[in-house]
Amino acid sequence: MTPRKPLRTLFKAAALAAAILAAAPLVVRAETLIVQGSTTFNRAFMEPQQAALEAATGHVLTVIPNKSMPGLIALLEGRAHLAMISAPLENEIQMLEKVMPGLPFDQLQTHEILRVRVSVAVHPSNTVRKAKIDDVKQILLGRVTNWAALGGVSKAIRIVLVGGGGGVTTAVESQFLDGKQVNLPNVTYMKTPVQLVQVVEQDPAAIGFAQLALVKQRGIPEMVTDKPIEQVLSFVTFGPPSPAAKSVVESARKIADKLM
Repeated sequence: MTPRKPLRTLFKAAALAAAILAAAPLVVRAETLIVQGSTTFNRAFMEPQQAALEAATGHVLTVIPNKSMPGLIALLEGRAHLAMISAPLENEIQMLEKVMPGLPFDQLQTHEILRVRVSVAVHPSNTVRKAKIDDVKQILLGRVTNWAALGGVSKAIRIVLVGGGGGVTTAVESQFLDGKQVNLPNVTYMKTPVQLVQVVEQDPAAIGFAQLALVKQRGIPEMVTDKPIEQVLSFVTFGPPSPAAKSVVESARKIADKLM
């Protein structure tokens, strides 16, 4: 029969084991997270920072850029762990409720990561390169319809926006029109941001509201305003974020802070 160890020895061994566990670093199991949503968020942050974000969190991110609304739908349907949006969540929910009523929108939680400037792009031949923010509002309200009113050549203004829940469009409508859609005869809605910049490149009368990174990439001139038009880039979770999702949010904020 093996002699029993004194209780004091057992307690000491247990205390030592507890101390070792407490001192050991917490190991978080690596996960693969699906992230869907805003192409602006993807282009401005995820594309250049995904590798750094994965290195900081230890998680693998499968990123699907497909606009803010599809990203939120994927999140609500359980096909994504995180959604990317580039407009206020309240505005996105208002649009979603019209086409998909009854979903648990109240469970969505937003986590701001970064703010970026919206570009007001114009054709290279357009001499109007500066304007007041109120001038932009008057264009979107249909009160200014010719470039001559802003010091340019006499040419009817053509407004170009991305339709179907694009983050830039939602941000512009939120800032200038209290969230209402631009409803003018001189507005053209494109399916994608790339199509939008292509139109601006080809049409001397166009004014396009687009992702800053895309406009710079294409070398398209901007009409600079006295005050910026901003987009808020945020992650969205369904309910409180999981430990893995929380680590992505927190690490993304740290990376974004360094970019400021």
